[in-house]
Amino acid sequence: MKRFPEQKKLTKNDYLIICGDFGGIWDNSPEEKYWIKWLTNKSFTTLFIDGNHENFDLLDQYKVSLWNGGKVHRITESVYHLMRGQVFNIDGIKIFTMGGASSHDKDTRVEFRSWWKQEIPNDEEYNEALANLDKTNWEVDLVISHCAPDSIQRELAYWYEHDKLTNFLEIISQDLTFKHWFIGHYHINQQINDKYFALYSDIKKLNLEGD
Repeated sequence: MKRFPEQKKLTKNDYLIICGDFGGIWDNSPEEKYWIKWLTNKSFTTLFIDGNHENFDLLDQYKVSLWNGGKVHRITESVYHLMRGQVFNIDGIKIFTMGGASSHDKDTRVEFRSWWKQEIPNDEEYNEALANLDKTNWEVDLVISHCAPDSIQRELAYWYEHDKLTNFLEIISQDLTFKHWFIGHYHINQQINDKYFALYSDIKKLNLEGD
C-alpha cells in the first residue's frame, strides 16, 4: 500500500501489468493459493506475461481463452496470463506481448522443479507473433516483453548472453512502430531512452493514449 497508494482509486476496469517472472503459478501450495486469492481480491485486474521463472507445466494446464483480441490463460476472474506473440486491444491501446527469457542460472536449478525448457518460445510461438503483427500492419502502442532486444540488453546488462529470443526481439524492434517498450528481466528500474523502460519494482502509470 505504501508503494502503490493509487490502488485505492482503481476498479476491476483498471489493469496492473507485470512484465514477467510472475511466479504465482508454481507449486499449488497453500501459500500460492493465498497470494492468488489476495491478488484476485484487489480492486484492480492483474495481467502478466511469463518470464523465465514460471512453472510452465502448471501454467499450460489452464484453458486458453480469447480476451480483448489475444490469447490468455484465465487464472481467476481478475488475474490473466497474456500469452506470447499476442496483440491485445485494451481500452483502445494495442499491446504486443512476448514473454520468456533464458535463465542464466539454470545450471543451479532442477528441471521440472525450478526450471522449465519452455522458458524460451518455440517456433510456433514465434510464427504466431509474426502473423499477429502482420494483422496490425506492424504498428502497436506498447510492447511488453520479459527480456530485451539485443541492442537494449547490451545497455541494460551487457554480461547477459544473447539468444534466439533477444535476437528475435531485435529484429522486431527494427520493423515495428510502437510508442513504448517495457521489459522486466534485469532486476533494475531504468529508462533507456524515450521508448524503452526496464521495470523491476517501479510502477509506471499509463493513460489511454499509452503515454
